Amino acid sequence: MTELTEEILLYLKDNGDCAVDSLRLAETFQIDHQKIVGAVKSLQSAGNLINAEQQDLKYWKLTGEGDKVAENGSYEALVFYAIPPEGISQKQLMKSVPQSNVGFSKAMSAGWIYIEKKEGDTMAFRKVDNIIDEVQNNLMKIQNSRENEVAQNTKLELKKRKLLQEMTIKSYKIEKGPDFTTSHIKQETDLTPEMISSVSWKDKTFKPYNFAALGIVPDGGHRHPLMKVRAEFRQIFLEMGFTEMPANNYIESSFWNFDALFQPQQHPARDAHDTFFVSDPQFADDFPMDYLQRVKKVHSVGGYGSQGYNCDWKIEEARKNLLRTHTTAVSARMLYALAQQEKFTPAKYFSIDRVFRNETLDATHLAEFHQIEGVLTDYNLTLGDLIGVLHQFFSKLGIKQLRFKPAYNPYTEPSMEIFSYHEGLKKWVEIGNSGMFRPEMLRPMGLPENVTVLGFGLSVERPTMIKYKIDNIRELVGHKLNLNMVNSNPICRLDK
Repeated sequence: MTELTEEILLYLKDNGDCAVDSLRLAETFQIDHQKIVGAVKSLQSAGNLINAEQQDLKYWKLTGEGDKVAENGSYEALVFYAIPPEGISQKQLMKSVPQSNVGFSKAMSAGWIYIEKKEGDTMAFRKVDNIIDEVQNNLMKIQNSRENEVAQNTKLELKKRKLLQEMTIKSYKIEKGPDFTTSHIKQETDLTPEMISSVSWKDKTFKPYNFAALGIVPDGGHRHPLMKVRAEFRQIFLEMGFTEMPANNYIESSFWNFDALFQPQQHPARDAHDTFFVSDPQFADDFPMDYLQRVKKVHSVGGYGSQGYNCDWKIEEARKNLLRTHTTAVSARMLYALAQQEKFTPAKYFSIDRVFRNETLDATHLAEFHQIEGVLTDYNLTLGDLIGVLHQFFSKLGIKQLRFKPAYNPYTEPSMEIFSYHEGLKKWVEIGNSGMFRPEMLRPMGLPENVTVLGFGLSVERPTMIKYKIDNIRELVGHKLNLNMVNSNPICRLDK
């Protein structure tokens, strides 16, 4: 670099007071232009040795397709030359010429060819004896650095056809500066202890500090893989036309969490071994009482074609507060609100939020995790609609291997568990549950008899483990989390 800067200074000395372009210097020294630019910037940083003004040079260049047209001729000319004097079938012509659709249209517009119907076939004929291929000629002029001979509107037309592109190259107009000298002394950037002890700093020239220079950007935080996948899930739901439900109410009453979902009060999930109950406040009191009475009736004696559970339903059990075990409690509230409208309107809801269960911790289970809740309600929906929605949803995540297994849920019938193959664990892993909500749940709300509701609850953690090839959930959430893994995965790339 030092030798090149000296060569530039000597060239400016020999050139008098005239300015020189960096492109010309690159051509004179037979060196890459970027190296000239680097030497110019080095001289600029040395003070006022030179004045360098950046300038943009625009020029036209043929695209790859343009090079082929310049060599072989335009598509319209190829179409013209492919037509014999006696004519040719249009179908046969279109097969014999590259880019025949473009060429045929352009040749027709130029008045070079015409077509006629003969014996049920469309024939193409030449309309003139000879043509001048201006497209090829203009491209060859530009190729041979004679672009000034081509009109600007012609260049723009060729650009539209993607045969030509406008290029910009940045160069410098260089001339002598106020402190010009050919004996360029390298400026020091650091004051060293040796310079101070030997007092040699007095004979040195130091580069001035740039107080406007930006410092090193400090390393910021990184979004956790769970949050990245959650944002991706949310975007997919919105693309599919779902509306997000408010799901920020972690404490829920047993009524909305269990009873409204036709889950019996004797169900094992309502035991303290499976659910976290809240001691303060221990009970909830705000319920729509007419709806509560209908729920009590369908549990106790049945209704809507069901015999119920024939149990002694107690409001004391329904009033117990707990940490919600699923976001289906949110769906129950939304469906009840939907049923109170004067006229039913189909809807699609989703939520992604935290749920709590008194689980034994292992490689695939936590006591606190996220659940994706999806609800679709419309007239006469079927199980096939549910399977189709789930396939569409997971295909957008890049998860193609799905299996469905019959299951039992108190509030859905039929019900299905959803499994996906985990490459890390080398086995099928359950990633969700789904089904069609039972009439015992929907009819007390006031929804019409021919309205069907499809629901599914999915995990966020397990699809994240599949995508990031993590085989222990405690390495994703908890004390075993590797922060380097979080930092080294700055972007969530879910194949679509």
